[in-house]
Amino acid sequence: MTDFDQQIREAFPELEHIDSDDLRERVVEAWTLGLERGGWRHVEDIPYAWNIQETTNVEHVRGVTRIALEAAREQREFHGADPDEDTIVAACLLHDVGKCYEYPDHVDAERLDEPDPRYVSEEIPHSISGYALAHEVGCPLAVQRAIPHFLGEVPKRTLEAELVKSANSASSNAITQASMGITLQEWVESYSQTS
Repeated sequence: MTDFDQQIREAFPELEHIDSDDLRERVVEAWTLGLERGGWRHVEDIPYAWNIQETTNVEHVRGVTRIALEAAREQREFHGADPDEDTIVAACLLHDVGKCYEYPDHVDAERLDEPDPRYVSEEIPHSISGYALAHEVGCPLAVQRAIPHFLGEVPKRTLEAELVKSANSASSNAITQASMGITLQEWVESYSQTS
């Protein structure tokens, strides 16, 4: 049995930014379930995107978390806002956990053991399956509602949800520009034309 607990803690040092021990453990539990059900051998084996495999999902998730934390700091210092840091970090760390279910068909077989067909599918967007994992392990509602990061997935967006969404866009644009020389929007447009 793979020790996902240790892998996750090593892969995501940003977990230490979560003050609540209970919430930190729920984030680790959600990742553990996703990795086990997805059949992954290592958390670092999940790519950022089906066609951008030189960047890992871990790198992207860490980037989103760091960008959101910096933006939250600016919101506090410059605007006097009070975003909840535990919610931001947990939601950022979980915003792409659903790729555990969505991406097994896009990697070489040696990265996988036995994906569970009850969970693994491209039919459910990763932001929704990530929300489902957070819900299943009992993350607070504030964290759950900040995970779906595509417009229209939740009826009312919180300050924390907006931080996750904007940090995700910033990280994704950096990755697509660095790896393909195009913006995220150009990548989305070219992907939707090929599917």
